[in-house]
Parts: sequence; structure tokens; C-alpha cells
Amino acid sequence: MIKQHIKIAIRNLFKNKGYSIINIMGLAIGMAAVLLVAMWIKNQLQYDNFYPQQENIFKVWSSASDEGKVNVHDITSAPAAETLKKNYPEVKYAARMYWSSNDLFTYGDKKLKAQGNEADADFISIFDFQFLRGSVQSALQSPQSIVLTATLAKKLFGDEDPMEKTVLMNNNAPYKVTGVLQDLPSNSDFDFTYLTPLSKETIANSGTNWNTNTYYTFVQLQPGTDLEAFNKKIEPLVRTGEPSLTKSAIFLYPMSKMHLYTRFENGQPVGGKIEQIRLVAGLGIIILAIACINFMNLATARSQKRSKEVGLRKTVGAKKATLIQQFLVESILLAFIAGIVAIALAFLLLPLFNSILDKPILIDWLNPLIWISGVAVILFTGILAGIYPAFVLSSFNPIRSLKGASSKKQPFFSLREGLVVLQFGIAVVLIAATIVIRLQLKHAGEREVGYNTAQLIEIPIEGDLEKNYQATKSELLNSRFSTGVTRTGWTITRNASQASGNFSWEGATPEQIKNSAFVLTRAESDFVKTLNLTLVEGRDLDYANLPADSASVVINESAIRMMGLENPIGKYLKWGDESYTIVGVIKDYLSGSPYKDVQPMLMRASKNFLMNLIVRTNPNLSMKENLQGIEQVIKKFNPNYPFTYTFVDQQFALKFKDQEQTASLALSFSLLAIFISCLGLFGLASYIAETRVKEIGVRKVLGASVASIGILLSKDFIKLVLLSFLVAAPVAWWAANNWLNDFSYRIQVQWWMLALAGCIALFIAFLTVSSLAIRAARANPVNSLRNE
Repeated sequence: MIKQHIKIAIRNLFKNKGYSIINIMGLAIGMAAVLLVAMWIKNQLQYDNFYPQQENIFKVWSSASDEGKVNVHDITSAPAAETLKKNYPEVKYAARMYWSSNDLFTYGDKKLKAQGNEADADFISIFDFQFLRGSVQSALQSPQSIVLTATLAKKLFGDEDPMEKTVLMNNNAPYKVTGVLQDLPSNSDFDFTYLTPLSKETIANSGTNWNTNTYYTFVQLQPGTDLEAFNKKIEPLVRTGEPSLTKSAIFLYPMSKMHLYTRFENGQPVGGKIEQIRLVAGLGIIILAIACINFMNLATARSQKRSKEVGLRKTVGAKKATLIQQFLVESILLAFIAGIVAIALAFLLLPLFNSILDKPILIDWLNPLIWISGVAVILFTGILAGIYPAFVLSSFNPIRSLKGASSKKQPFFSLREGLVVLQFGIAVVLIAATIVIRLQLKHAGEREVGYNTAQLIEIPIEGDLEKNYQATKSELLNSRFSTGVTRTGWTITRNASQASGNFSWEGATPEQIKNSAFVLTRAESDFVKTLNLTLVEGRDLDYANLPADSASVVINESAIRMMGLENPIGKYLKWGDESYTIVGVIKDYLSGSPYKDVQPMLMRASKNFLMNLIVRTNPNLSMKENLQGIEQVIKKFNPNYPFTYTFVDQQFALKFKDQEQTASLALSFSLLAIFISCLGLFGLASYIAETRVKEIGVRKVLGASVASIGILLSKDFIKLVLLSFLVAAPVAWWAANNWLNDFSYRIQVQWWMLALAGCIALFIAFLTVSSLAIRAARANPVNSLRNE
């Protein structure tokens, strides 16, 4: 029986080539979207979730409570790891990890820079990284040992055996290779290419008390440990170590959740990357659903053509169950063909999909689970798309079908029309989302930054640049390649450090002191001049020429508003036991998120921990000339390091990366939804033209024009698209406002944005159906009335 069904299905497939191609195309696009989305979601869900002891691995977080509100972050103090391992038998391993650094490695005549971390020896035991050479027991035990990833080892040593070889780090520190790790997988938030033990210098600079949070801390608990009970047990640990920290605590957070749930509210995880995963998963399912709806519309639109076939089969004894089986076999066959096309589409579209994502994914085509899942999706899609048409077609009355009459009275609003409304409603919501996201990006992108990001470059202060800074600055300023030079603690495009609650000033109220918080910036001299910031009053810091500026600060306008100061120049600002004099006020400039308000900023004069050289290049020369000239100066004073730099405007553009990704995904899925919805509309228009073919013939015989018939056929679909807009507009408005609520610097959703989305959907739908309506209107009426 099944064999016979397949033969009939193949015959119908070739008999109705246009119908089959449209159906296969719609289903293939839907399944390709689901395949790509599923592979991406699988990759995201496995982030740092593949370690042998992953259920027992945790990251230590710090928390601080203030009048019922709890703030958390994943940076801890130095004593946390040692205390946890020493005093709590539930802890098997505990390790600190210092922030990433980009260091120069030298081996023979090879010099290259690589990113890595300093960490305690227990770190590699916790995660049980796969060693290609060496072992967990011997690696990182010596202060001058180093563990490399396979790729870095290959770059440094080529085909040589790297074990026990010595490399020079930053031209002064020899390290012996004690292990080679397999490269980290792409679905890991770790990005190191080497590991070294924590150095004495790092430990000394980063603090050894409970008051200073500097390290990432990881632990592995003994199997069977109750996490909730253990977190209650260690909750007072910080207060025990430092009684003055009355509102501080630590807790363990599962490493397997770190990638997905990193957004906390009042101390509880409420979201993060998982929100984007849910969004993309929902969009993928919606695209497949639209494709299935499209299949149903096209199948039922052809019901008139197949009604006589059904009537004849029933007359000769075919049962309803057999007919249902026949139509399901046809839909599953189409789904299998579409599945093959979908795999080819997924392979072709994978590079484009990867270009949208932050990290590329690879599809393991040799994994049998992928093929089993693929077959399951194809079967599910075939059954989902074919079940409704199968029951509709198999329920026709044989006598009425053979007479050519409809088996049922047509309802005022059919399910088929409802599905088209749903299709275009989804399309309108996605188009509106794309418009709103793009306008929000444009709004943030056109925001006043406060300084000119063009012509600025950042150069890391490394090697001999620290001791030769003044000579380097002087020569750069005397050259024709730069117009301003300064150095800062962190990149100027991010808020890398903040402090709160420990400030006071003249006239400050207890409420102001309690709520005081500043973004902290370190600079030496000429910071305002180099960035071309607007100095509202006072002067720039000049620690190079004014030693007294070690006790001076410059603040921004937001800080003035928060502090409620008038005539701030010369007034004192206390931070803990230190007292500073306000010497300048600058106009607010954007260093944090472009979607949020500028925060109060405090810029201190310093000569320590200044890690970036900021150079404003000459706008009258080409950037190539400027870079070549600056490189010569830098190499003169720092000959052993390669000349590396970043453009500040490119760094600033990275602030928009996440939302650009969301916008690209929204646009891609909008285009898919529109395309497949238009296929569904084409099916509905075909159905209308097919059921009214004799009416059209009579109207033409009686003198109706092509235009009037075209309007007659088009007005029904116009009503459906307009109805879909009325249904979708409130949903789109709610969704857009809900998304925009995460931004304090945002646009307002206007009526014209929703109207534009509706007009776009209407215009595209009109183009889709107009050709079919005109063709039907221009058909020869003799052909349609021949049987009358």
C-alpha cells in the first residue's frame, strides 16, 4: 500500500511542477532556518558545559547588600580561594585567575604576541583541560613554568618538541614549557592561549586583603555537595575575614550557567544570553510554522482540482483512512525533498549566518545525531504541514465532488484566510521590529560623543615605553604626525572602574554621600587636550609639570549635578582617607554604553597603572603616513616590541555590536517571513482565481475590464493584509517598547513606524498577487465557459 502511495505521490509531484516547486521552496527555507538555529542553540547551550566534572565546577561571585538591594559581580578578593580550600572540606580545588594580558613571546628569531592569563595550579585541575604534552600534576608547579595551547606551541616551535624549551616573555622573563593543551573549543568563554602561575608582582599589585576585589575565582566541589546549603555556609566568609565589610558576601554560581545567565537583578539571575537564544529559537520556529501554513494554503487551494479524484476513489471503495494516508505520504515526500534542499541551503548560508554571530559555529556533518534529528524534523514537518489538508481533502462528499460542487458551505472567515492573516501579522511585527531596532541604533549612533573619535589611536604601553614615555611623547609632539599625546589607565571607550559610597564633599547630605558613585579614570597630562574635550571651567591635569596634581581631580558635568556643587573649582572631594582638589570640570563625554545616561566621572592624576598611550594623529596627512611616522618613533624607544595599535573610532563602534547582531537577525528573519508569506498569499490568490474562474469569464463576456477584474480579485487579499496589520500593530508596539525599556537613552515608538511596517507588507503582498490577478483577468473567457 505504501509503495502505491509513493508512486501516486511522485506522479502528482511531476504533474504539478509549479505547485511542487513552491511548496518545496517554502518548506526548505523553513527547515534550513531551523537547522541553522538549532546548531547555534546547541553550540550556545554547551558553552563551558563540557568539562568532565562540570556539575561540580563553580565560579565565585561577590555580593553587596544595601537597604534591601543586592548587587553582584564575578570578581573576588585574593584570600577567597585559599580560605575556601583550607577551611571547607567540601572544596576539592580552588584557584584564582588574573585578568587577561597580551604579551610578547620570543624564541630564537621568532617574536609574536599572544593572549593569556596567570592562574593558580589548581585551575587546570578544576577544568581538566586535555593535555597533549605534559600532565596536570607537573604543569604550573614551578614559578617560571608555562602551559601553551597547541596552536601557540606550533607558532613558536614549529615541528620541534616544545617540552622543557624556554621562551622569553616581554624580553625579560624566561619561562619553561611544562605542558601543551589542546586548543580551546569555540564554545568556551575562556580565550587564553597560554597559562602561567601567578607572579609575585601580580600578587603584590593586586592586593592580598578582603577589601580589594581583583581575581576571578573558581572552585570544584566534592561530588554530592548541596550547593544551596554550602552557599549558606560560606555566606559570612568575607565578613569574618574583614569585619568592616558588614554588607559583603560571596556565593558559588554554576559554571554551566555562566554563559547563559549573567544578568542579575537584586542578587538573582534573571537573564542574559538565554534571552537572545529564546528569541532566535522562537523566530526559527515561527519561520517553520509559516512554511507549514504556506503548505496548507497551497494544498487546500488545489482542493477543487483534487475533489473529483477523491470522489472517484471513494466511489470505488477507498476509505477515509486510506486517503488520509495517501495525502500524508505526499506531504512527507515533499518534506524529504525539501529537507535535502534545506541541508544544501544551510551549507551555503552558514558563512552568512556566522558573519552575524559573535563566534562562528561548525556543523559536524559526520555526527549521526544530526542526521537522526534532521530526519525527525522532516517527518514532523511533513506531518504538521500535511495533516490538515489530508483531513480536508479526505472528507469531501463523493457525490458532490463528482458533480463539481463544494462539499461544504464556505464560512464567512475560513481557516485558510485566518492563517494568511497570521502569516502577515508575524511579518508586520518582524518588519516593525527591524525598523525600531535600526532607528534606535541610528539614534544612539548620532548621539553627541563629546570628543572626536576619528584620528585617535591607542598604543599599549609595554616594554621600554614606560620608562621612555616622556621622550616618546616629546618626539611625537615635535614630529608632524601627531597633534596630541597622553596616557591613560584603560581604554577611553569603556568604563573599566567604578567606586561608590565612600565619597564626601563640602555641603554633601547623608543621602548624597550614600548614593554617590563615580566612574574612575586615570591620566597624567594633556588628557582633555588630546581628546579635544570641552573644558567647562578650570584646567586640565598636568602631573608631568605640576607634582601637586597628584592630589587633583577633574570631574564631569554629571558629577556636578549629582554632587549639587556650585563654583566647584578649588573645592575638596574626599575619597576614604584621601583628599583631592577639583581643578577642572569637563563637558560630559561618552565612555560607557551609548544607550545609557553618562555617569558621574572622576579623573585622577597618576603615573602608575597607565596602560595606554593615546595619540591624536595629524588630520592633514593620510592615516598611512601618520602610522608610518608614529611607528618609527615608537620603535626607536621600544625596539624589541612590534608596533601595535587600535583605532578609537573602531573601538567605539564595538559598543553597537550586540544590537547590530540583533538588527541583522531581525532583518534576516523578516525577509524570510515576508518571502514565505508571499508564497502563502500566492496560494490564496490561486485558490480565489480557481474558484471564481467561471465568474471571471462571465464578467468578461458582459464587458468587464481587466482593471475591474484585477481589483475584484485583489480586494480580498487587501482586506486580509489590512486585518493582519490591525492585529499585529498592538503586538508590535508592545514588543518594541518592552525591548526599548532596557535603554535609558532611547527613541519613542511612533505611530508612523508601525504604519510603515504595514505599508511595506501591503506593498510586497500587492506585488506578489498583482501579476496573478492580471493574468487571471486577461485569460480567455471561452476556456473557462467551455463546459457550460
